[in-house]
Amino acid sequence: MENNRHYDVIIVGAGASGLMCAREAGQRGRRVLVIDHADKAGKKILISGGGRCNFTNSEVSAAHYLSGNQHFCKSALAQFDQHKFIAMMKAYKIKFHERNLGRQFCDDSAKQIVAMLREECEKNNVEFKLNTKVLEVSHAEFFSLKTNDGVFTSESLVIATGGLSYPEIGASGFGYKIARQFNLAVTETVPALVPFVFDNEDLARYKTLSGISCEAMVRCGKVSFEEEILFTHRGLSGPAILQISSYWKPGQAIHIHLLPQFNWTEFLRIKRIENPKQELKTVLSEKLAKRLVTCFIDAEKIKNIPMSRMNDKEIFDLVDFLTDFVMTPHDTEGYNKAEITLGGVDTNELSSKTLESRKISGLYFIGEVVDVTGQLGGYNLQWAWSSGVAAGRAV
Repeated sequence: MENNRHYDVIIVGAGASGLMCAREAGQRGRRVLVIDHADKAGKKILISGGGRCNFTNSEVSAAHYLSGNQHFCKSALAQFDQHKFIAMMKAYKIKFHERNLGRQFCDDSAKQIVAMLREECEKNNVEFKLNTKVLEVSHAEFFSLKTNDGVFTSESLVIATGGLSYPEIGASGFGYKIARQFNLAVTETVPALVPFVFDNEDLARYKTLSGISCEAMVRCGKVSFEEEILFTHRGLSGPAILQISSYWKPGQAIHIHLLPQFNWTEFLRIKRIENPKQELKTVLSEKLAKRLVTCFIDAEKIKNIPMSRMNDKEIFDLVDFLTDFVMTPHDTEGYNKAEITLGGVDTNELSSKTLESRKISGLYFIGEVVDVTGQLGGYNLQWAWSSGVAAGRAV
């Protein structure tokens, strides 16, 4: 064994969780190597939040995560919470701001966060092998990784390879493959935080609406989110749609309440008194985009008549439609447009405190590759930071 190729810890994946794990392990004096097939570290961080990186949320709790074990994420989140990451940002004088619903964004660029993490790793003597593909992993006395740059060995191996979302920047199922190789269960994986696509019939009906957005409450089953929706040339997107997509199953309907904070019944009754000659189309266009109102009329969802001719039942029926507009998506846009992967390495296989495999000593899985999926709003990056720290303290 070549001593210069043997490490205390090898981390496969130079993304958010891998960099954080490397920094933490390096601080403890561990000899750490990070391997990634990409040409630069933190590629997914760089495109997060439109390049501004929604790096955490002020309201992090287990309630914002989906997992086979809802309690699994609690230990890691408690070890390194959002306040600790924010303290790192402040120490590096990276300016940031809070947007709606507690979402924290860089004022300038996600590049600052990657630079911070790289500097933290360099301070702690972490080594990097980028543009390096892992071809084979084996385990006897040590973990042995065969790569296109030779063989590297380690006492501990951390898999931080992410999920299947964003294949154009190199996402793959490598982490799941390694889990299965060592007989660890992997739950079903599907695209999450992803836009919906219409079937051909709905596409023909709503194709004129591309680019229109509206505040709405979107419900699927018992779960609902209130935020903006956006009509696209293929279907529906926007924050409320991305959120609900993580809970949606093929064939399920979604229910859309347009302008949920607005009293439609009172508005229509007042208009009937004050503007009896005005057509319904004109009245609704005061609150909704004209193209949306026209589309509803053309699709015969709404009858365009003067307000004076609307009786109470017709108002109630219209309000029912506007507050419970039902659609059944044909599918999602898939992993190409998904922000995250739902599912992953089964949490029953891992220690919640350290993320170490219960079957294979020294083998760890962190970040998106694990069956812990956050809602939209910085929760997934916080899970990456937290799970990376938890493993970094144990390797």
